[in-house]
Amino acid sequence: MMIPMVFEWYKILGLTLCWAIAFGGFGWYCAHAARQISYVTLADGRRKERRLPIMFRLLLPLAPNLRPVFAKAFFARSRATAAKQIVSSGYEGLISAEEFLGLRVLFPLLLGPLWGLFVNASTIAGKVEFLSKLQPSFIALGVAWFLLYPSLWLKQAIKLRHGEIRKSLPFVLDLLTLSVEAGMDFMSSLQRNIERRTIDALGEELIRVVREIQLGKTRREALRDMSLRVNLQELRSVVNALVQADELGVSIGSILSIQADPMRQRRFERAEKLANEAPVKMLFPLMVFIFPAVFLILLGPIVVRMIQQGF
Repeated sequence: MMIPMVFEWYKILGLTLCWAIAFGGFGWYCAHAARQISYVTLADGRRKERRLPIMFRLLLPLAPNLRPVFAKAFFARSRATAAKQIVSSGYEGLISAEEFLGLRVLFPLLLGPLWGLFVNASTIAGKVEFLSKLQPSFIALGVAWFLLYPSLWLKQAIKLRHGEIRKSLPFVLDLLTLSVEAGMDFMSSLQRNIERRTIDALGEELIRVVREIQLGKTRREALRDMSLRVNLQELRSVVNALVQADELGVSIGSILSIQADPMRQRRFERAEKLANEAPVKMLFPLMVFIFPAVFLILLGPIVVRMIQQGF
């Protein structure tokens, strides 16, 4: 009778130890992924820090297992679209198109069941019948979010990079205009601009343009390739104007000056639009957080006193 009880205790102890080791290893892996720093290599050999989301870093080692599937001709269009978006977002070299498509499968496949277990455990712990009826909806919404998150993150990264380029483009055009009108040629002014400015998204693209021209590409081809990589309308119009000026022999300084004026005006209009949207965006937190706090501070002591007096 004693031997089976001892065996059961050892069995429970062994399972507890295995689970503790598993959770400890998973925690160590998550902490290691959180501290991991990744870099992109610029065209001139310099490295710049660029972090992937922590969930990407956790699942990215598993993505190469799905590479043979997404390397087939059936996914050629999806690969081309993903590769173009990754280049536009500035994460080229950190993640490939096949790995990104693999993450879109791994997110709902691995994190979806974990989310379902969490919702189920929360519903059982809460013991609320209303929440138990909504449990399938919560699970479906979580799985849908995991399915869409990689694409949403990539679109947001492209949007942030485009905003950075829009912000710095008028300044770069002004500096190039001053340099060209002072007597420097376009390539020298471009190199001077790259050397003197802090490297931002537009600076990274200009560094690549200069390097490609040094390696044998024509200026037109390098500028057009930059326009295709970034895929931004404002930059595309500037590149088209520079290419046409190069083909027709028009002064580049005047073209840069003409392009800088509408860029500056559009930036001013965007700033006005954001300023006008600010009161509307502040209305929700004002109604939800600030007004209740004010009423609580003003009426709280009165309500407490009324309750104490038996009202």
